Amino acid sequence: MPRRASPKRSAAMSRVVNLSMAEADVREQCRKSAIGVSSLEVLQSGGVRLVTSSVDGAEKIRKKLKSKIVRGDVQRTPAMPRTWPW
Repeated sequence: MPRRASPKRSAAMSRVVNLSMAEADVREQCRKSAIGVSSLEVLQSGGVRLVTSSVDGAEKIRKKLKSKIVRGDVQRTPAMPRTWPW
């Protein structure tokens, strides 16, 4: 029977990292560390939501910017309008 990944390990495998930094600073850190960026979103609650191109890149940025990681829930900007224009 195959082993299941523990919940802690599954969470660590995410490519998403929420950081309490300015967008430009996050881009620069990723550039310096040669980490590919899939998406970078400014959060309504402050900081940015970074989606890296790989799990390894996310782990590298988590280690490098450990003190800047946002813990808990964040408020994202809605991607689509709540009402349609027609």
